[in-house]
Amino acid sequence: MSPQIVVGAIALVVVAWLAACAEAGLARVSSFRAEEAVRTGRRGSAKLAQVAADPTRYLNVALLVRVACEMAAAALVTYACLQEFAATWQALLIAIGVMVLVSYVAVGVSPRTIGRQHPLNTATVAAYVLLPLARIMGPIPSLLILIGNALTPGKGFRRGPFASEAELRALVDLAEKESLIEDEERRMVHSVFELGDTLVREVMVPRTDLVVIERYKTIRQALTLALRSGFSRIPVTGESEDDIVGVVYLKDLVRKTHISRDAENDLVSTAMRPAVFVPDTKNAGDLLREMQKERNHVAVVIDEYGGTAGIVTIEDILEEIVGEITDEYDRELPPVEELGDDRFRVTARLDITDLGELYGLEEYDDEDVETVGGLLAKALGRVPIAGASAEVELPDARRLRLTAEAAAGRRNKIVTVLVEPAPQEKPE
Repeated sequence: MSPQIVVGAIALVVVAWLAACAEAGLARVSSFRAEEAVRTGRRGSAKLAQVAADPTRYLNVALLVRVACEMAAAALVTYACLQEFAATWQALLIAIGVMVLVSYVAVGVSPRTIGRQHPLNTATVAAYVLLPLARIMGPIPSLLILIGNALTPGKGFRRGPFASEAELRALVDLAEKESLIEDEERRMVHSVFELGDTLVREVMVPRTDLVVIERYKTIRQALTLALRSGFSRIPVTGESEDDIVGVVYLKDLVRKTHISRDAENDLVSTAMRPAVFVPDTKNAGDLLREMQKERNHVAVVIDEYGGTAGIVTIEDILEEIVGEITDEYDRELPPVEELGDDRFRVTARLDITDLGELYGLEEYDDEDVETVGGLLAKALGRVPIAGASAEVELPDARRLRLTAEAAAGRRNKIVTVLVEPAPQEKPE
């Protein structure tokens, strides 16, 4: 076996090892980290910043060098084995075995581990080589990537071999396991990916949960409704609740009445803003960017038949990323709290069957609603707000009074309902 061939093969494997190190290190160094290295005066940081500004180009160069060296080393090892062994099949098997072992250990595992453990140092050293090498190679790496993309199924051309969404998700999970990021940060990154597949109908407040005001009501009535409900933006309806003609903002009402007290008697339609309408099939991520660009905080969601499906706010979309927004006063409530004299404080989500059991009924059902909150809304004929009260009749003719208590959460939903026997009517 010629010693020159062996030395040449080893030299090529060493170069492939260095190229694999450069790939792993560059993949872990962002432009932000490169700029931070420049600010701290780190040696070689200027060259690193150049590479980090166009990572795809230099990753392609490193990829080309690694693949070329691996292939050349495999050819030299095969040639040396063919000279050493008489049987061709024996020489080929030995050459394949040697190159698989070398490629897996020396080019696959070892350099990538070092590059990931010391990304900044690895990328800085690689920058000294990749910058002049990229100038020498010119457009060759990009042309080869273009040819590869042309043979790849799918539409469009890419600048390089980017990781898939699944690979990026797996990388985020790995970072959380290695304590590089917190669990909440991992969930947030996953939520950003999921937002691209989320439709507006999945995040909107449905029409049945909307607190609205008719356009013929006065500004004083709108102010009272806003203060009682806790909402700072209220849809304004026209001929019916399905006909939303605008949105009134609490700050506009306050400003208008502050300028003139007589404005309290003006119609709410004089203070409302035009409504923005979006289809319920619109992508939530696209809508968020549009709302940011247009500085719009609320949009009316329209279904496929042109009716009002609900409304969506910027906060609704952001909650898909950061999770439900709560505060330090939120606490877990018991489903039923006995107050004495057949009075109970129950959660709005309590099943009406359980409500019936509190008053000795074996069976209490309603075709339209399933919860106490839904029962109150049905009796009122609208979405309940804090302080709203209505009476319902039990199957045994007894009557109960349901009173909505303080709302909680960002959407100001009624959390608890006070249930008590209704006062008996005095005979005339």
